[in-house]
Amino acid sequence: MFRFASPLWLLLGAAALGAAWAMARRRAGGDARLRLPAAEARMRIGITPWQRLDRALPVLRAALLLLVTAALARPQAGEEIRSVTTQGVDIVLVLDVSTSMMAQDFPGNRLEEARRTVARFVAGRPSDRIGLVVFAGVAVTRCPLTLDHAMLRQHLDEVDFAPRDQDGTALGMGLAAGVNRLRDSQAKSRVVVLLTDGRNNRGQLGPEAAAEAARALGIKVYTVGVGTEGEAPVPVDAGPLGRRVVMQRVDLDEPLLRQVAERTQGRYFRATDADALERVFTTIDALEKSDIRSRVRLLYTELFGLVLVPALGLLLLEQGLAATRLKRIP
Repeated sequence: MFRFASPLWLLLGAAALGAAWAMARRRAGGDARLRLPAAEARMRIGITPWQRLDRALPVLRAALLLLVTAALARPQAGEEIRSVTTQGVDIVLVLDVSTSMMAQDFPGNRLEEARRTVARFVAGRPSDRIGLVVFAGVAVTRCPLTLDHAMLRQHLDEVDFAPRDQDGTALGMGLAAGVNRLRDSQAKSRVVVLLTDGRNNRGQLGPEAAAEAARALGIKVYTVGVGTEGEAPVPVDAGPLGRRVVMQRVDLDEPLLRQVAERTQGRYFRATDADALERVFTTIDALEKSDIRSRVRLLYTELFGLVLVPALGLLLLEQGLAATRLKRIP
């Protein structure tokens, strides 16, 4: 950001141009010079470079005066520093990575589309701390609550399906891990977004108990059920023949997900395709807004020295020429 701290000095610029114009008129009018014999004959020779330079002296004077005027106006360059104070929202995303998320009723598969949608959701909330928990048969924290969303995005991109020996859907464990990440948070609002396509079949802790813990701590849970209704194409191992795609029924426990959300004053959403999933996260984004207050400071650097240096150079050049080769004798 650029400004003049004392812009009224710029009004002298008009006076500087007027003085330079008057000087040029006076010189063009033939002010007194030493007259030499046969001067008329010499004039026929043509205009020399020195004569052209002599005529340019008023221009040098005008540039000099304008630079001095600009220096008096104190040019400054400013840098804006924005301090953001936010009571904000702390959000933990709990993502199902069981093999059922391989179902291909979404572009690529359910997990790939979930990653893309979650990434867009994170990008739209730069002032909130967001963490990431993944679960299948067990729950793992991939990223703690952080404002470093670039690091979070890197962890999100690395999310993959659970290995076969850890497969399953431990809804209670996944939710409990997300709640535990928010237990010590001092944020104004604390939220868990749980995304799954199955029903609880693993883990030592049930979803109801995890939901009760969230309610006791004042943590709101939004649950998202992913997948088409009825059957979905799922790739399965076919031994020596590699993999093949078979149709399997969607085993989503909607009543449980709705119960978990309502117990914590959250909401349950069903996403049967990519567009619906996008709308779900848009709705959650609108429901959980951050209270952000910004303070702006401007740090200015004085630039008048950059103007005075060329002004000094023009002054020395003009005075040097006027005192030597272009000297006039009144």
